[in-house]
Amino acid sequence: MSDAPSERPSWYALEAGGWRDYVTLLHLPYTAWHLSYVVIGGCLAPLVAWGRLGAAVAAFGLAVGIGAHALDELRGRPQGTSIPSAVLVGLAGVSITAACAIGVAGAIEFEAWIALLVPVGLFLVVAYNLELLGGRFHSDLWFGLAWGGFPVICGYAAVAGDLGAAAFLAAAFATLLSLAQRTLSNRVRFVRRRVASVDADLRLKDGSQQGLDADALIAVEERALRLLAAASVVLAASLVAMRL
Repeated sequence: MSDAPSERPSWYALEAGGWRDYVTLLHLPYTAWHLSYVVIGGCLAPLVAWGRLGAAVAAFGLAVGIGAHALDELRGRPQGTSIPSAVLVGLAGVSITAACAIGVAGAIEFEAWIALLVPVGLFLVVAYNLELLGGRFHSDLWFGLAWGGFPVICGYAAVAGDLGAAAFLAAAFATLLSLAQRTLSNRVRFVRRRVASVDADLRLKDGSQQGLDADALIAVEERALRLLAAASVVLAASLVAMRL
């Protein structure tokens, strides 16, 4: 049999056009997933300062949820939106600047050394999403470090004012989980965005055949991604409930 994959560039993408493009741009399930890392890091601090944790989540929401995704869409239109390039540049510039301002303000008010994390985060957002230096920072490893480990470190630092063993262990967890996410999503993106059609049959041991279409080819990976995203958010919520 022959079947083309879904026309949607991602499982969470809405129908193209108008306001729906802006919702798709936010990558809501994945944004929530990676913001949960900030929450996890903050909740591991000895004492949780909810105001500072909220500010860290807001900063990452701006930098990742809007800024990073706007830059990503600007380079190659992976989500296929019709958002004007000038608007994407504006969204990226304003959101990333606001995120940096939150980080600097928090450092001035709390611990000055935390300001060192701001240029690191700025570099990661720009270098990864614009694939600077020939895409050297657009690898699976850098994805895990930038969108998994770094948010945990920032969440913990923003709340505790230092970095302890728990922060680094949790950052390792988030990095590994993000690498698992990347492993699954690499295949899904390849099929959705590059495969024109699928023509395959599975020959089972009992002699029967089972057709394989494009959606079935990535169904397991997408289900795993949905479950991992939900699990990460639930884990963060459980830590919040524990620390309240």
